[in-house]
Parts: sequence; structure tokens; C-alpha cells
Amino acid sequence: MKKTLLLLALVLGAIVTATPLVWMVSASLMPGGEATAVPPRMFPSRVTFEHYAEMFSRLNLGRSFFNSMLLAVSITLISVLFNSMAGYAFARLRFRGRDRTFALLIAALAIPVQISMLPLFLLMKWLGLVNTYWGVIIPGMASILGIFLVRQFMLSIPQDLLDAARIDGASEWKIYWSIVLPLARPVLVTLAIFTFMNMWNDFMWPLIILTDSDKYTLPVAIANLSGEHVMDVELMMASSVLTVTPVLILFLALQRYYIAGLMAGGVKGE
Repeated sequence: MKKTLLLLALVLGAIVTATPLVWMVSASLMPGGEATAVPPRMFPSRVTFEHYAEMFSRLNLGRSFFNSMLLAVSITLISVLFNSMAGYAFARLRFRGRDRTFALLIAALAIPVQISMLPLFLLMKWLGLVNTYWGVIIPGMASILGIFLVRQFMLSIPQDLLDAARIDGASEWKIYWSIVLPLARPVLVTLAIFTFMNMWNDFMWPLIILTDSDKYTLPVAIANLSGEHVMDVELMMASSVLTVTPVLILFLALQRYYIAGLMAGGVKGE
């Protein structure tokens, strides 16, 4: 009976979660005005892709899609590299002030992101990076949460394995690149998914740092689009599908590594 009730609860939760997504896709395929019909429709009377064609032909969301993909992929690759290096240093290298520095980083997690945006914007302005891709990329090159996640995983790597590599004459860079990174693949994939999703869905910072519409990311472009086409529900749903699809595909393709990384990140370290 307990298993049956649990199964029913999971099925109900899945239905509640999936229904808005199903309607979003369905509405994006409806003819104009059908999504706001009374009574509301769950599925289109006829399937049309005219709203997707309009996004790329008249509204030029293809450029915004390219900007989002370029920035999300660049930040993900750079962030995984830098966070893994910092996590390895905090976990396995001995240097003065290591634990105090890490404690300060953890304490900084309590500071709301919005508070840091003004000084960060002034810094980007001083560097001349306002309205540039680098102005978006540089603040995302490393994160405290990423460093913490990688460090917790790397604490589970046996120290004897690293010491044996040092005795064989391997440098710290060789140990990091050839031994640590392959072992840390689950947590690195988890970090990559987190980073890509955060950057892909990020609205506030690109809105602040980018002023040229040709450089807008997809969330910023869609927000501007909603002001002009607020009554065109089908078009807005099509743009939402365009935003959600890459992240959904990435998560479904890498969910095995994602779950393994989360589980491994919970291993109690030294």
C-alpha cells in the first residue's frame, strides 16, 4: 500500500510538473488567437509552425539564440577549468591561509548577488568591457559554489594515489590533468550543467552590461519582445520553447552524470 501511494504521488507530481510544459509546446503550435480562446484549448485545432518562422525571419531571435549559446558554452568551459583548479588546490594542496581563504569564500555565499552588481558593473566600466561579450564572460569564469562543489568531491580522492604519482616524479599539473580530472568527471559534468543552465537563463546581468540589441541574449530579447507582442500568446510560447529546449536536452543527455556528481559531492571529506 505504501509503494502504491508513493507511486501515485509521483505520477501526480509528474503530471502537475509536465502540464505547463505540454501546454507551452501545444500553444506554440496553435494558429493565432487560439491560445486565448474560451474555453481554453489544451491542443491545437491544427498544427502550424508560423510562429517559429516569424521568430527567425522578422524578429531576428536567431541572433539572440547564437549570443546565448556562445556565452553559455564559453562560460561553462572556462568555469569548469577554473573551478576545478581552485577546488583541487583547496582540497589537496597545502599553502598558507588555505582554510581561512576557503572560509571567507563560503561566508561570501551569504551576500546577495544583487549587491555585487553595482561594483561589478563599475569594474567592467573601468576595464572598458561594457556592452561586450567579455563583460558577460569574465564575472562567470569562476563561482564560489563551483569551487565548493569540486572541493568536496576531490576530498574523496585517495591521498595515497596522489602521493604515489608524486613519488613517480609527476608534477602537480600532471597529477591534476591526468589523474584528478578523469576521476572528477561526474562532478565536473554536474558543474557544467549548473553553469550552463544559470548562464542560459540569466537575465539580470546581460540586461545590465549589454546595451546593443545585436548582443542581447535570448532571455533579454524575449523580455523586450513581450512588451511589443504581449497579446501574441502563441508567439511568446514559441519563444519560451526555444529558450527551454537546449537546457532540457542537455539535462536529459547528462542526467546520469549529474546525479552521480551530486551524490559524490555529498561524500564526507577531511
